[in-house]
Amino acid sequence: MAEVVNLRTAKKQAARKAARAKGDANAAKFGQSKAERDLQAARTKQDHARLDGHKREEPGAQDRDD
Repeated sequence: MAEVVNLRTAKKQAARKAARAKGDANAAKFGQSKAERDLQAARTKQDHARLDGHKREEPGAQDRDD
């Protein structure tokens, strides 16, 4: 004898499966994980700070009282 299937539940499961597949495809196409984005932002911030630390000040900038 055949198994009884609730159609409402089957539709919901199919919709979840399709949404998961679409999400996985988008993640592969566009995405980085949040951890990767945070790591990249931290590295960028560190690079900017390191670069700013090597800047020279203008000669006589501290002597002026404008």
